[in-house]
Amino acid sequence: MSSRQVIFGCAGICLTPEEYRFFESTSPWGFILFARNIDAPEQLRRLTGQLREAVGWDCPVLIDQEGGRVQRMRSPHWREYPPALDQMRAAGPNAARAMYLRSRLIAEELHAVGIDVNCAPVADVLQPETHPIMHNRCYSSDVPTVIAMCREAARGTLDGGVLPVLKHIPGYGRAVVDGHKDLPTVDVPLTELEALDFAPFKALNDIAMGMTAHIVFPEVDSAPATTSPKAMRMIRERIGFDGLIMTDDISMEALSGTTAQRSAAAIAAGCDLVLHCNGEMEDMVAVADVCGPMTTQAQTRAERALAQRARPQEIDIPAALQEFEALLSG
Repeated sequence: MSSRQVIFGCAGICLTPEEYRFFESTSPWGFILFARNIDAPEQLRRLTGQLREAVGWDCPVLIDQEGGRVQRMRSPHWREYPPALDQMRAAGPNAARAMYLRSRLIAEELHAVGIDVNCAPVADVLQPETHPIMHNRCYSSDVPTVIAMCREAARGTLDGGVLPVLKHIPGYGRAVVDGHKDLPTVDVPLTELEALDFAPFKALNDIAMGMTAHIVFPEVDSAPATTSPKAMRMIRERIGFDGLIMTDDISMEALSGTTAQRSAAAIAAGCDLVLHCNGEMEDMVAVADVCGPMTTQAQTRAERALAQRARPQEIDIPAALQEFEALLSG
């Protein structure tokens, strides 16, 4: 059975028999984990093993482990990292090296528990109006700096045997509302969007996986980018991103309609995969019904991305951590 066009979450720290049977029968392409799924390293290794066993192959297991507020694995078992913007300011001229080390250290922790995809780096450009939920997750208000930091983050992630996911395409930095609750609309000229918001994604369009932004650009379309065929064509053609595109969490209230309707609209718009995070069985059943087998193009992009999974490169973790901390302490 070919994989379905969806990435699912699960409810707890181990799979229930119902979840196991559901994933076995629906064959999602991958899974995403949250704090509710995480207790301790050995438990997490068992869970990632269960998920792969349910679908019968070495499928990708994702997480949001940016650092700062968006960090699902936390102390006492895993290191805590500062918000990205705080780190950028602390590291100063050493920001690029610090970003590489941060990403390499995070990847080491993920790989050790069977997680092989991290939803980072964040290529959204910081603006004065950026909503607080995004503000310190951004790297900079300067486009070349954002591009350089994303490059280092992606390189460190890959060197640790983990795949990066570029987010949030085509740009979320101007959002003034929280997309978990409301739909942001950014009404500025297309030339300005291309010069600032879209520019990092165009420069980074060779990264193999990306995540959409639930945001409306009236200059592109009246529909949110995630469910807009016009926006998806722009991402593919003008931004030139030919990697595997997943939606941001399809359950976020920025989108209207049922989760099944949102999922169907995202696939119809041109997204390769629907990301469904809440782990609620009734909701997952409805989403699975509208997400069929991956298209040939999506499968090709997925295979190209997964071909980058590799054994972590050798690194002295204590030395890397010591260097990282020294860079942040000035």
